[in-house]
Amino acid sequence: QSWETKEDEARTYFQQLINAVDFCHGTSVYHRDLKPENLLLDTHGVLKISDFGLSALSQQEDGLLHTACGTPNYVAPEVLRDQGYDGRASEIWSCGVILFVLMAGYMPFDEPNLISMYQKNSKADFTCPSWFSSGSRRLIQRILDPNPLTRITVPEILQDKWFKKRYKPPQFEQEEDVNLDDIDVAFNDSKQENLVTKRKVKPVSMNAFELISRSQSFCLDNLFEKQMNSKRHHLAKRQTSFASQCPPNEIISKIEDVAKPLGSNVDKRNYKMKLKGDKSGRKGQLSIATEVFNCCLTFFYY
Repeated sequence: QSWETKEDEARTYFQQLINAVDFCHGTSVYHRDLKPENLLLDTHGVLKISDFGLSALSQQEDGLLHTACGTPNYVAPEVLRDQGYDGRASEIWSCGVILFVLMAGYMPFDEPNLISMYQKNSKADFTCPSWFSSGSRRLIQRILDPNPLTRITVPEILQDKWFKKRYKPPQFEQEEDVNLDDIDVAFNDSKQENLVTKRKVKPVSMNAFELISRSQSFCLDNLFEKQMNSKRHHLAKRQTSFASQCPPNEIISKIEDVAKPLGSNVDKRNYKMKLKGDKSGRKGQLSIATEVFNCCLTFFYY
């Protein structure tokens, strides 16, 4: 097997690893122990990340993780400084070490004791083998940057010339895709109504049964859902509810004030509002439909 073939194979696995890590980070999940031993391949050569036993969510006010953990050879320097660390940046470092191992067959930082190892990785004291291509060498050097603030990010990796060679963007399951028709259907009722009537004086009233039926915790539809447990996260992403004592006009205005600076196109009719992002991200186009309901004299649900 030629070196070019080995590099292509390593790149393919690294591309899948970055896709998987990017997905986890998109849900604020940090694995914290990325290494080859925790990577699996199925019969089709698709890479899977396993063993989330040390994984964590960032729950601190500063948005950082504060528990030092992981396998020393793959841990970023900032993890061991006991000052808090950015889970995204630290795991990019681990991915870089994995890429080095896939291509070289040995670890860039492998010393007989932890102190020596830390001294080397804190200075990025490593040498790429002569058979590394110039593109892979440059990318690894940008990943194994001891400074997490200047270390390359996932979006930058996705634009790297070496990385993009024969790159296949991830295909998400159909149930995870945003169906823009659902947004339009939720909005069309008030569209027709707006053609013949002026803006309503107040939002539609909602009785107790309607309020309960709209709550996902008590949704009667779930009684007939065969795979309820597997779809809870999907349902949570599709519908979220809030309660407020602010006037309905103020609720609509506040949502609009937040949405417009983010580049969302806003369409309002009565007390319904449709928000659509002006561009598609890696996971599709963000679209939101919202409506304000009156639950009692001073209580509004949206």
